[in-house]
Parts: sequence; structure tokens; C-alpha cells
Amino acid sequence: MHTEQLSDWTHDHVFSQDHQRAGENRALLIVALTAIMMVVEISTGLIYQSMALLADGLHMASHTMALGVAVFAYVISRRLASDRRFAFGVGKINSLAGFASAVMLLGFALVMVIESTDRLIHPLNIAFDQALVVAVIGLLVNGVSAWVLISTPHDHGQAHDHDHGQHRHDHNLRAAYLHVFADAVTSLLAIVALLVGKYTGAIWIDPAMGFVGAALVTRWSYTLICETSRVLLDCQAEEQLAVELRNSIEGQSTDRVTDLHIWGIGHNIFAAEIAIVGDKPSDPNHYKSLIPRALNIVHATVEIHRCEEH
Repeated sequence: MHTEQLSDWTHDHVFSQDHQRAGENRALLIVALTAIMMVVEISTGLIYQSMALLADGLHMASHTMALGVAVFAYVISRRLASDRRFAFGVGKINSLAGFASAVMLLGFALVMVIESTDRLIHPLNIAFDQALVVAVIGLLVNGVSAWVLISTPHDHGQAHDHDHGQHRHDHNLRAAYLHVFADAVTSLLAIVALLVGKYTGAIWIDPAMGFVGAALVTRWSYTLICETSRVLLDCQAEEQLAVELRNSIEGQSTDRVTDLHIWGIGHNIFAAEIAIVGDKPSDPNHYKSLIPRALNIVHATVEIHRCEEH
């Protein structure tokens, strides 16, 4: 058979991952805003000798790095989309970046606990007025950044959005949003602590709010780690997805699905391996045509077995 004829039975594994994602430009904008706020907080923290502002500025620095990872993941995914070294495309780079950012969030929470403990043991004199002004500005910047990210249109892959109860979000974009939202929450907690400390003298409330913020960040990062791990470890997709695929193939025929594997290979896209037994089975392309587009299964391998005895 000539090479030209074989082209009808071959395909690439790009799966539209060479297209620019909706969250890429927005993530780049947030990196710039976060970096500017980081410089402002660190500078004012040094000028007013406020450890609270300096610490928050260093937190912003870590988040600038994490958001930079998100932008890098978007760019590298597009550039490597056609690289044949990746068996099912580069979709998992998105989830890998989200996992890395979640780990950074855990590190951020640990730093908050350490600093809060140190401040409980060794209280510091805080320049309340100056710290409040910068904390409010930081809250506004983080609030705007969070709104920009959360309002980003979702990419729905190759077909329609068909959720099946599964969280099919852009893990990279969600990680960036969590970093910004964590900064917003810590800024809000800092404002509350500074107000209480200024008017009541209870400066212990500042490190106490640090523990609360660390607990929230830990919970968010744990959830993101669980979601991204399912993709990175090729976990089987939700049972409802398998049921719908099985029903679409078996239908009213005597064909039966004897083995079925569905797993995520990127943001909102899946691969499947299907073994089918029938007394008069059709060719693989027939069964592939029965797969609902809404399931977003972009790569399917079909194995056919004939069983004339039954």
C-alpha cells in the first residue's frame, strides 16, 4: 500500500493544543500586576520597618514565580503541541503546572504558620496606618486580578461542554486563580488584624489571622493536588462517562463492551481503549462514530472480537 493511501488511516496527536488558551494573556497580565505590587510592598515594608508588609511582599514574590510557571506552561504547551515524543500530546503540561503551583501553595501556607508562630512568641511593633494603606491597595489589586481570572471564558475542548459531575477546569488557570485569591484573603485578614490591633491593642490577632489564612490555603492546595493527580496518574474517568460510552456502543445490538478504559490526557480531553465482542461485529470506524462528541474523547482505540457461538 502506498504512503499516500495510508494517510487516510493516520492522524496527529495535537488535539488543538497548539491554539492559544483563553487564560494565557490574562495570566500574563496578572503576573505583571503581582510583580508591581510585590515591589511596592517590599519597598514600603523596608521604609516603614513593617515586618507585616515585608512578609506579604515576599509572599507576593513567591506567587509571582508561581504565576510565571502558569504562563510558561501555556507557552511551552503550544510550542511542543506537534512534538511526537509525547504519546497523547502535551495536555498534561497544564495539569503538571497546576500540581506544581499547588505544592508552592502548601509551601506558602507553611511559611505563614512559621511566621505567625514567631510573631506570637516575639511580638513586633507595627506601623498600623502605613501598613493599612498598603494592605488595602494590595487587596484591591488582588481582587481585580481574581476577577480577571475567574471571568476568563472556559475552553471546552473538541466538543460541547458535558460535565458529567466531573471538574474539567483548566488546572493551570485554576492554580493561578487560587494563588491570587490566597493573596486577596491574606490581605483581607491582614486588614482585619491591623484594625483590631490599632484600636484595641490586641496585636496577637495579627499572627492568629495568619493561622486562619494558612488553613484556608492548605485546603485549596489539597483540592487542586487531588484534581491534577487524577490526570497525571491516568486515573479512570468518572463512572458516568463510562456508562454513557458503553450504552452508545451497545445500543440495541448484540455487541458488548468487555473492556473499557477512559482517562484524561489534558484539559477537558480524554483517550479511550475499548474491547468489543459480537457475533457480527462491524469495523472499528463504525464504533468510533457511535461515540458521542460531547464526551470529548479525542483518541480511541477499538479492539474487535468475533464470537459466533453465542
